Amino acid sequence: MKKTLLTTLLFLTTIVFCYAAKVDTVQVYSPSMNKNIKTVIITPDNYADGKEYPVIYLLHGFGDDYSGWVKKAKGMDKLSDLYNIIFVCPDGAKSWYFDSPMDKSIRYETFVSGELVKWVDESYKTIRDRSGRGITGLSMGGHGALYLAFRHQDVYGVAGSMSGGVDIRSFPKNWDLEKCLGKYSEYPDNWENNTVINLLHLLTPNRLAIFIDCGSEDFFYKVNVNLHEKLLERNIPHDFMTRPGMHNWTYWTVSIQYQALFMNRYFTSQQR
Repeated sequence: MKKTLLTTLLFLTTIVFCYAAKVDTVQVYSPSMNKNIKTVIITPDNYADGKEYPVIYLLHGFGDDYSGWVKKAKGMDKLSDLYNIIFVCPDGAKSWYFDSPMDKSIRYETFVSGELVKWVDESYKTIRDRSGRGITGLSMGGHGALYLAFRHQDVYGVAGSMSGGVDIRSFPKNWDLEKCLGKYSEYPDNWENNTVINLLHLLTPNRLAIFIDCGSEDFFYKVNVNLHEKLLERNIPHDFMTRPGMHNWTYWTVSIQYQALFMNRYFTSQQR
């Protein structure tokens, strides 16, 4: 991580603001799954001013839901105000954000990167272009964010991951993955074709801004280091950060500060 990014973050977090971001929970209909999906929308204090705002799609982890980020990472409203960014936190159930080849009722890739993006752009004052659209998340959501961004570079301009499960093949019996992909021993192609670390061939250098963050004591640390090294081998520019920390909200509450700063810098660079 470059010192300038860290210095800027430390400076900004010392500034005192009066925050009044608005946090709403909405129901977004998914035609592909024929159901409403709860989603938290955070809009900044000056949203009524009439400008168009960048959006960060923020994905939760396994066993959590749409409300996880606002309940457990206190200060999301402050980040929205600080950077004038809309946060969108959809419910992803236990889907890993796949369109499951095993269960046609699980269509969360279609929902998040298609239906939800369309609904948000139609319902809010957004920058309706990849230059104003980012995606990140933690754990299952970190996998989901990179998975969706790598597969939809026309939708997102910047992507991040916090403690992401970026190589699911290492955990074939965990976290309901078999429900989405089938048993690894019986459906290996489903696993090989849908793990983030195997999707790097989709990336064009400098097309997508990427920021990967994982704690050194996290059980996903090794797979994140492997992803970092493979990105280096392919000459794919990206930021990779590790610091002491485990797979918990103590770590992620700090991580989202870095992610928001990184994405804001990207959005700002696109507006010049």
